[in-house]
Amino acid sequence: MSHRKFKAPRHGSLGFLPRKRCARHRGKVKSFPRDDKSKPCHLTAFMGHKAGMTHILREVDRVGSRSHKKEVVEAVTIIETPPMIAVGVVGYIETPRGLRTFKTVFSQHISDECKRRFYKNWYRSKKKAHTRTAQKWADEDGKMSIESDFAKMAKYCTVIRVLCHTQPKLFKLKEKKAHIMEIQVNGGEVADKVTFARSMLEKPISVKDLFSENEMIDIIGVTQGHGFKGVTYRWGTKKLPRKTHKGLRKVACIGAWHPSKVCWSVPRAGQFGYHHRTEVNKKVYRVGTKGDAKSASTPFDLTDKAITPMGGFHHYGQVNEDFLMLKGCVMGPRKRVITLRKSLLVHTKRVALEKVNLKFIDTASKWGHGRFQTDAEKKAFMGLLKKDREAME
Repeated sequence: MSHRKFKAPRHGSLGFLPRKRCARHRGKVKSFPRDDKSKPCHLTAFMGHKAGMTHILREVDRVGSRSHKKEVVEAVTIIETPPMIAVGVVGYIETPRGLRTFKTVFSQHISDECKRRFYKNWYRSKKKAHTRTAQKWADEDGKMSIESDFAKMAKYCTVIRVLCHTQPKLFKLKEKKAHIMEIQVNGGEVADKVTFARSMLEKPISVKDLFSENEMIDIIGVTQGHGFKGVTYRWGTKKLPRKTHKGLRKVACIGAWHPSKVCWSVPRAGQFGYHHRTEVNKKVYRVGTKGDAKSASTPFDLTDKAITPMGGFHHYGQVNEDFLMLKGCVMGPRKRVITLRKSLLVHTKRVALEKVNLKFIDTASKWGHGRFQTDAEKKAFMGLLKKDREAME
């Protein structure tokens, strides 16, 4: 490392070690926003699937900035977010070693999509999961024990979380197992939280109940996997000169003679991608609703068009359910499950508080050059196809 004429910082961050494959496919919320009892009870996280990307045109509203009142084109990601179903309530108590589960109450009816998650092999199983839970709700003794559990939660617990699962049948993907996660209830007293969580059991939870336009949120997920990669690709180390013996995409020296071991901070080849990552401060540009034929229309572009581009999103298809439009990119490939969380911070910066004024949302085909925004526009320019003419006759 000696004889350097200029400063040369290390290649790659050590803050993300170990760079190995993530143990879980779904992004895990490792910390929920701080609770504020003065606010009404609300949920703090949600799950959706990444559909694809497009771009928008908007007018910047930032006084003092060079971009103020100017139009900018920005990339946006569409995340499809059908309603989630609440199937349980979990109460936590504080101990010297952190939070501990105190009581868990499941709802009476649990769908097969959710039950599939409890089995490795669904078709060979007896499908008996949570049958006793349903029986508990049916008889009087069971109801009394459930009421007792809820009363104990309200008395002893400090944190209340709701067990929710996704609905794979609404995504039109190949998966049949629902993704299940605990979502923390913030706001109000503990008794209010228990009542709120109980009122949500077996009911669909919509994304618009959690997030709104212009809000800053955090996204958690697993990045796209790239397999086993060398040091040049994985760490960005400098390539050696052309005539180097036994290859040049290597690290020239991996350590001193003594101590006779390789230090953990030296770049090495290995797994790249499929890492768990959290990205903070993603702005919500639009919250779309199911069945809205004008979900991609704006006050400046009055064309009736839905958010799905012509030909569908690459390797995803149609977005037919509720969706979120987020500024910028999102980790993972299309179809990857993404966890959305309310921001941990109180935002005061102008960029975070800026009101977004969308002028145009691109719905041209993402497969080719994309000349047309809608099917009607294409037919008006190109003329009717033979099959269209025959259908009209």
